[in-house]
Amino acid sequence: MRFVGSGTTIGLGSGSTMSYFIRELGGQLRSGTLRDVLAVPTSKQTAQLASSEGIPLTTLDDQPQLDIAIDGADEVDADLNLIKGLGKALLREKVVAKHAKSLVIIVDSSKLAPILGTRVPLPLELVPFAAIAQLHWLRGLGCRSELWKDEDNEPLLTDNGNYLARCWFEDGIVDPDLLAGHLEGRPGILEHGLFLNMAKLVVVADEHGVRELEPSR
Repeated sequence: MRFVGSGTTIGLGSGSTMSYFIRELGGQLRSGTLRDVLAVPTSKQTAQLASSEGIPLTTLDDQPQLDIAIDGADEVDADLNLIKGLGKALLREKVVAKHAKSLVIIVDSSKLAPILGTRVPLPLELVPFAAIAQLHWLRGLGCRSELWKDEDNEPLLTDNGNYLARCWFEDGIVDPDLLAGHLEGRPGILEHGLFLNMAKLVVVADEHGVRELEPSR
């Protein structure tokens, strides 16, 4: 818990890795090891877990400058660029990360990859209007794309009420910056899961222990 001190304002990411961190943070607050921590959750699920652990919550409207955001990632390349969002909260995760002085990512070694998109799809958050048309446009970028659906074959909805798409790139994402530019210029695509040049530190855990990676940039 060395990244969080008493009096810290933090962004809390979403996903299975973060659930362990949130429980540890709650335990430290209850024991008095940490005090006066305020957290901004990135999803309703994170908010519920944090509340159950006794972590005081706030919003970016009340705390627009966070000391740190802590989150997981679905894939991390050698430059510490990330794919995030398979926990279905990518838009809120990116907003929170942008309001933090630093972004620390916690992963296990299976999330490391030489090229982004080689092991996991890239998630996107879309407005529901003309979502199928967006899939056709996305396929023109050289990927296989589909709407992310639930067990009833209905489109999954984010906490913001939007759709999610997943895009698979057969050879990975060779030029993440170029792809990000295409996606950011497309009306109706609200956000993509490429988190480029954002992580200040990646903490990697495996059977040999824990190591920390910093960007070379």
